[in-house]
Formats: sequence, structure tokens, C-alpha cells
Amino acid sequence: MENNLQLIDKFLDHYWLSSGASKNTLSAYRSDLKLFSTWFNEALESVSNQTIKNYFEHRQLTSMSTATQARILTCLRAFYHYLLTSKIIEKDPTSRLHHPKQVQKLPIFLNIDEVDQLLSAPDQKTIFGQRDRAMLELLYSCGLRVSELINLSYHNINLNEEYIRIHGKGNKERVLPMGEVAMDYLANYEKNARPYLLKNGQTDHYFLSNRGSGMSRQNFFYIIKSYATKAGIDKPLSPHTLRHAFATHLVQQGADLRSVQLMLGHSDISTTQIYTHIQNTQLKSQHSKHHPRG
Repeated sequence: MENNLQLIDKFLDHYWLSSGASKNTLSAYRSDLKLFSTWFNEALESVSNQTIKNYFEHRQLTSMSTATQARILTCLRAFYHYLLTSKIIEKDPTSRLHHPKQVQKLPIFLNIDEVDQLLSAPDQKTIFGQRDRAMLELLYSCGLRVSELINLSYHNINLNEEYIRIHGKGNKERVLPMGEVAMDYLANYEKNARPYLLKNGQTDHYFLSNRGSGMSRQNFFYIIKSYATKAGIDKPLSPHTLRHAFATHLVQQGADLRSVQLMLGHSDISTTQIYTHIQNTQLKSQHSKHHPRG
């Protein structure tokens, strides 16, 4: 088992250097490979094509989603490709395996009124309300991933030049314009709330927790859920919901898909096309509801 863990760690080091994968991806792959290694309970170099098929049959008994299956297969493919190129194995056991067909689910999104209600929920008379309003406004203004938001550095924001510099997946950099409304709330946060939260400490994190350090994903998830409840929004929200709203509203207002792709940081435009599906679904709903022959 120790040798398996050593192989996994060597692969992850190589994968991080070669792909620039995020910490979340590396963490997920480490977990996937350890679970697979524990189930197999033999040297990972001796895995066969049938072994992997058996593993997926075993995992399907636990109602594993097709998205999870796809991620695990991608992980195993990368792992065994590494073993093959490192000449640790002579044959790739994943070469004849195919990704499961995934049913495309439209993301949960908010309409413009719901976004306004959510963004207005923080109490601007409090330090934390000023911070939270700035975070929500920036999330919606730029369509950031939650990891990009909480890992934002102070030097990545330039309010004078009205842009924000983001390091996204694969450490790819993109520069995004900020809306005037978001900039006003960010300026207020920088002037009044951030110095208080910093508590005379030193950190480059832009958004700070009550301890004066960078905010965690879990903390922000709790924050946005609590404001959704306060705003009376009866939808299962997550921090990603405002990213979906950002893209959906841009497409609805006529933004071209290529521009939306660049702003979201999608490597493939097919990922961005889901927002045209959302718009088409909305149009169909409105047609059915209001047309006399709908």
C-alpha cells in the first residue's frame, strides 16, 4: 500500500507541474486514487481493463453520478498515462474505456429581480454587511468562480483603472472589467471594512474573515445561503449561482457567446453554450404560458 501511495504522490506532483491543475482538482484526484487503491488492495501497476470496469460497477451500487464517474475515469486515465510514459507499466488499462454519457442539466439561476433582492440583503450599516455586499456585487459583476473570489489578492484589483486580474483554472490569467456599481461597493469596503477586519495584521488576501485572514469556501457558502433566506429566495443556491446569473443575463441582453466565454474563463465554448440553452428554455416557457396556441 505504501508503494501505491508513493506512486500517487509522484503522479500528482507531475500532474500539477505539467497541467497547472488547481488545488481542488488535485485534492479530488488524490481522494479518487486513494479510494481506488484501497478497493483494489494490490499494486496499482497490476490493474487491468476489467479491474477498472469492476470498480465502476462497484461504485455504481452507491448511486454514483455520471459526472463523478467521468471525473474518476479522467483521473485514472491521467494516472495510467503517467505510469505508461514513465515506463512503469507497458499497457494502459484505461485505453479502451469510454466516458459515461451525461445528461446535461441546466444550472439553477436567478432572474434580475432575485439578484437585486440577494445583493440588497446585507446590512450596509455593519462592517460584515459592507464586506458581504462587496463580495456579492463583484461575484455578479464579473462572473467569478468562488475560488477566484476568495483567493483574490489585494494587488489584483485596480479601482482606478476599473479592472480586475484573475488567476483561474490551470493558473490561466484573465483581465475583467468591473461595473461601476461593484466598484462603488469595493471602494467602500476598502475604506471602511477591510482596515477593521485586518486588525493591524498583514495579508494580501482582499476579502477577509472576522479573524483577519482569507475567507474559506465554506464560510462564503454559509454567507450566501443565509442572505438567500433573508431575501426570501426559495431556490437551492450556491456561490456558483451568481456566476450562472452573470452569464445568463449577458446572453439574454445580447452579448456574443465568445465574449461570455472569455469572461468566464472557459477553455471550450461548448461549456458556455449551456447559457443559450437556458435562454431557449425561458423563451419556450414564456411562449407556452402566454401564446394563445402555446
